[in-house]
Amino acid sequence: MANLKEIRNRIASVSSTMQITSAMKMVSAAKLKKAQDAITAMRPYSDKLTELIQNLSGAIDGDTPNPYTQVRPAKKVLLIAITSNRGLCGGFNANIVKATNKYIADHANQQVDLITLGKKGNDILAKNNNVTANNNAIYDALTFANASDIAQGFMEAFAKGEYDRVDVIYNRFKNAATQIVTTETLLPIVAETEDSTTATADYIFEPSQEEIVNELLPKSIKMQLFKALRDSFASEHGARMTAMHKATDNATELRDQLKLTYNKARQAAITNEILEIVGGAEALNN
Repeated sequence: MANLKEIRNRIASVSSTMQITSAMKMVSAAKLKKAQDAITAMRPYSDKLTELIQNLSGAIDGDTPNPYTQVRPAKKVLLIAITSNRGLCGGFNANIVKATNKYIADHANQQVDLITLGKKGNDILAKNNNVTANNNAIYDALTFANASDIAQGFMEAFAKGEYDRVDVIYNRFKNAATQIVTTETLLPIVAETEDSTTATADYIFEPSQEEIVNELLPKSIKMQLFKALRDSFASEHGARMTAMHKATDNATELRDQLKLTYNKARQAAITNEILEIVGGAEALNN
């Protein structure tokens, strides 16, 4: 009977786990809808702003180039790794850590410093790498203002020449089941070279073209970081929803197997008791 008790305890344990994973799946599904709508609405604006800045900055003939467009030999690189504060989301964080380590290995002849956004990535990456800053509180209030504060720090460092390039690694949201690990360059902003087939029209700018770029360029960089954060946030909930869905299915399957095992063991115990009673009765008759 001890065996039956163990199986009963396991069934209760698996059922309890299944309730937790099912609840987490529903919570992530609700949050995913809001995060997905946010990133879907934001992408066209962010992409168009980046395209506009690249086109305009390439057409400026000023004597003093914008500090954010200066291309220097990349000796010192700053890498921003965006992960999550919570786990139970499959390979979401592990993929970013793996991509970050690969990036550092590929740039072994350069100095690579890290900024980690998210507790899970920082816990792992800080062990073997130079993490200059970490921000876990960004997900408590994921707003453009808070993302701008983070961006302002590395923008000033780039303008001072402390870093020659700033890249970001994050999970780009495709759908609830698919997240694409993406590496993008935030700084410097490289102007698009126009070819003869894509000649732009001659616009009249008010105020001057240079003033427009100087005003919009910092905003574009901050917007790119904010977009990466929102992408990662939506990807996190998609990954967690998928992981919890699989966990719930696995727990259901395991519970059914345990119930079958329990019924078989219980039936065997009843059969043994009957055999013992019959055997005892036969012995008395003889």
